[in-house]
Amino acid sequence: MTPAIKSGPATPPRSGDVEPGVPPAEEPVDAVGVTIPVTGMTCAACQSRIQRTLQKTPGVLDATVNLMTNSAAVRFDPSQLNVQDVITRIRDTGYGAELPGAVGSGLESQAAQHEHFAGEYRSMMRRAGIALVAGVIAMIVSMPLMTMAAHDGPWMGGDPVMQWTMRTVDPALRSAWPWLYAVSTSTLSWFLLVLTLFVMTWSGRHFYVRAWQAARHGATDMNTLVALGTGAAFIWSAVATVAPDLLTRNGVTADVYYEAAILIIALVLVGNGMEARAKDQTASALRKLMDLRPDTARVERDGVTVDLPLDQVVSDDEVLVRPGERIPVDGVVLSGRSAVDESMLTGEPLPVSKDTGDTLVGGTINRSGALRYRATTLGSDSVLARIVSVMRDAQATRAPTQRLADKVSAVFVPTVLVLALLTGVIWYVASDVAPLARAVAAMVSVLIIACPCAMGLAVPTAVMVATGRAAQFGALIKGGDALERAAQADIVVFDKTGTLTEGRPSVVASDLTDEVLRLTASVEQHSEHPLSEALVAYAAQRGVPLNQPSSFEAVAGRGVIGTVDGHELVVGNLAHLRERGISTVDDLPGITSVVSQGQTPVYVAVDGQFAGLVAIADAIKQHAPAAVARLRSLGLEVHLLSGDTEAAARSVGAQVGISQVTAGVSPADKLDVIRQLQATGKRVVMVGDGVNDAPALSGADVGIAMGTGTDIAKDAGHITLMRGDPRVVADVLELARSARRVMKQNLFWAFIYNVVSIPIAAGVLYPAFRILLSPIIASAAMATSSVSVVTNSLRLRRAVKSS
Repeated sequence: MTPAIKSGPATPPRSGDVEPGVPPAEEPVDAVGVTIPVTGMTCAACQSRIQRTLQKTPGVLDATVNLMTNSAAVRFDPSQLNVQDVITRIRDTGYGAELPGAVGSGLESQAAQHEHFAGEYRSMMRRAGIALVAGVIAMIVSMPLMTMAAHDGPWMGGDPVMQWTMRTVDPALRSAWPWLYAVSTSTLSWFLLVLTLFVMTWSGRHFYVRAWQAARHGATDMNTLVALGTGAAFIWSAVATVAPDLLTRNGVTADVYYEAAILIIALVLVGNGMEARAKDQTASALRKLMDLRPDTARVERDGVTVDLPLDQVVSDDEVLVRPGERIPVDGVVLSGRSAVDESMLTGEPLPVSKDTGDTLVGGTINRSGALRYRATTLGSDSVLARIVSVMRDAQATRAPTQRLADKVSAVFVPTVLVLALLTGVIWYVASDVAPLARAVAAMVSVLIIACPCAMGLAVPTAVMVATGRAAQFGALIKGGDALERAAQADIVVFDKTGTLTEGRPSVVASDLTDEVLRLTASVEQHSEHPLSEALVAYAAQRGVPLNQPSSFEAVAGRGVIGTVDGHELVVGNLAHLRERGISTVDDLPGITSVVSQGQTPVYVAVDGQFAGLVAIADAIKQHAPAAVARLRSLGLEVHLLSGDTEAAARSVGAQVGISQVTAGVSPADKLDVIRQLQATGKRVVMVGDGVNDAPALSGADVGIAMGTGTDIAKDAGHITLMRGDPRVVADVLELARSARRVMKQNLFWAFIYNVVSIPIAAGVLYPAFRILLSPIIASAAMATSSVSVVTNSLRLRRAVKSS
C-alpha cells in the first residue's frame, strides 16, 4: 500500500512552536511528513519515550507522539532516512509500528480508530469482569485467613476499609458459611495461589508482557508499576504458601495477599476499559461526521438505475437523490431544484437552495426536491473526507502546554520506583510490627497508586474534544497549538469585504419609481458589471418585470446607454451623465451623504432628464454587529482592515461597532499592520476570506479563514470557518479559552493526584492518624484518576452555545 505521506515545504514555526531563545532549524524544501500508527502505548511515559527517541534521531526534523490517537507524526529529511528507518526507530523502543495505510479518505482511519477503542473497551471489561469475580471469591476465601491474622496484618490496623470489612463482613460470612472457617489455611492458600495465577496469566497477562518488553529496552512505564506491585504481592504470598517456614523461622507472619493482586488487576483493567471508552467519546464529533455518509448511492448507468456501494461510484456517474435522503457523494447538479440541509457540516441552520450548476456535498440532506447530479470528488478528495483528515491531523498535534507533562513523564516511573524502594526501607527500619510485611505492603501501594496515564491524557483529550466541538458549529481548528494561541488572543482584526460584509454589491437605497426601475434594469441586464447585476437583482426582488432593450452600449468606466420601449436611458456615474449634457443633478439632495457613507451612487436619466439615484454598497452581514459586540464582551480589541476607501471602511466600521479602522491597505500592508500590532506584545487573530488576505492570515498568531473564501485563504489560515457567519469567530475564541482552562485543570489534578496520593500510600498519615492504604484501595484510586481527566475534558462537548 502507498504510505500516507505528505511532502512539501514545512509550515514555518510560529510563536509557541519552539523554546524561547532557540532559533528554529532550517527545514529542507523536500521535507517529508508521515503519520505512523503506533501500538502498545499505555501511558505518558510510553509517549514521552518514543517522542524523545525520534527527536534525537538524525534527520528527524520534528516528531509528535499522541497517546490518544496511537500515532506518531514525524517530519524528516528524506536525504538522511526513509519511512522504514523511522518505523525501525519506534520498534527499537519496544513498541509496535507499521507502514501507514494507503492515503484513503481519512474516514477509514477514523473508523479503524473507533473500532480499536471499542475493541479495547470490550476486551478490558471482559477480562476485568472475570478478574472481579475471581477477586470477590478470593476476598471470601481470604476472610478466614484475615481473621487468623487479626490486626497484625500490614494494613489491618490502618486501612479503614479493611477495618470495616473485619467488623461487618467477617461476622456475616462466618454466620452464613461456617464450613469455610473449618477449612485448613494451607488448602485455602493453595486454592488462592492457583486462582491468582489464572487471573495474572489471563486477565493481566499484557501487564507483564509489556513490562518485560519495556525492561528489555531499558525503559519503564505504567505496566512496570502494575507488574512490580502485583508481582511483589504474589511472590510474597507464594512463598508464604509453598514455604511458610522460611518466613516464620525469621519471625515473619506467613500472611498471603492473593486477593490484593487479583483485585489490583481487576480494578486497573476496569480503569483502562473506562479510559478506552472515554477516549472513544472524545472522538464522537468525528464519528458523527463519518455517520453522515449513506452506505449506497443510486446511480444511473446505461439507462438503468442501480444502488451501488460508495466505493463503486466513479467520477462523472449520474447520481439520483430523492427528498429526505442523504446526498451520497460530492457533485454538481444537472437537473432539479431543492433545498439542502448542510448544517451537519457547516453548523448553518437554514437549508441552502440548490439549482442546476450548484455544488453538492456528500453527507448533507436533500430536503424538498429530487435532484440528478454528476459525481465529482470522491474518496480522499471529498469535502467530508478532507474535513475528517484535517480534524485527525489537528488532534495528532501537540499543544504547547503538553511540554510540562512530557518533561515530568520522562522521569515519572523511575522516580516512583525510587520512592517505592525508599518507602520499603523506611517501613522495614521503623515499624515495630511485622516490619518486612509492612515494608512490602507499602511498596506495593506506592507502585500501584502512582498514575502516569493522567498526565499523558490531560492535554490531548482536551484538544480532541474541543476540535470536535468546533466542527459541530462549523469551524475546523488545525492543531492544538492553534487552539492554545487562540485562547491567548488579545486583538481580533477583521478584513472587510466578504468577512463583515456580504462580499457582493447590492442596492441599499433608491428613489426610482417602479417604471424607471423597470427601464433601468431592462437595459442593465445586458451588462456584466457587478453594479449592473445588483440593479437587476433589486428589480427582481421588487417583482418588476423586464423587457429587452432595442439598443445597448456599455461605456467603459462610465456606465451604459440603451433604448427600452422607445425611451432612451443613460445609466452610470456622474461624469457619464454630464458628458451627455445632463447636469441638473449637481444640487441633488443626498448625494453627499451617499458618498460619505462609502456607497456608490448610480445615476439614471430617461429621455435626457435626470430620473433618480440608486445607492449601491456591499451590505453588512446580518450578524456582524452582534459578533463584534460579543468579541468585545470577551475583553478583546477589534480592528477593521480593508483595501477599500477610507469612507467605505469607516462606514462599515461604524455600522458594526468598530472604531479602530485602517483603510486603503495593500496585501503587503495588511501583513505590516499585523506585525505592528504584534510588536506591542499582543497576540493577534486575523479574520479574512480573500487571496489578498493570505499573507496576513499566515503572519498572524492565529489566522481564521472564512469558508466562503478562496482555497489559498483556507490553506493560509490556522482555523477555517465552514460558513460565513462572523459570530463563529467568537464561538471559536470562547471555546479555545474553555479548552485551555480544561487543559490546565487536567494537568493540575494529574499532578496533584500523584503529589498527594503517593505520600499517603507510603504511609505519611500513619504516625499521626494511624491510616494506611491497602494496595486494593490504591489500585481503585489509580484507575479513577485517568478516567477523571478524560471525563473533565468531555465537558467541552457542551462548551459554548454555538451561534
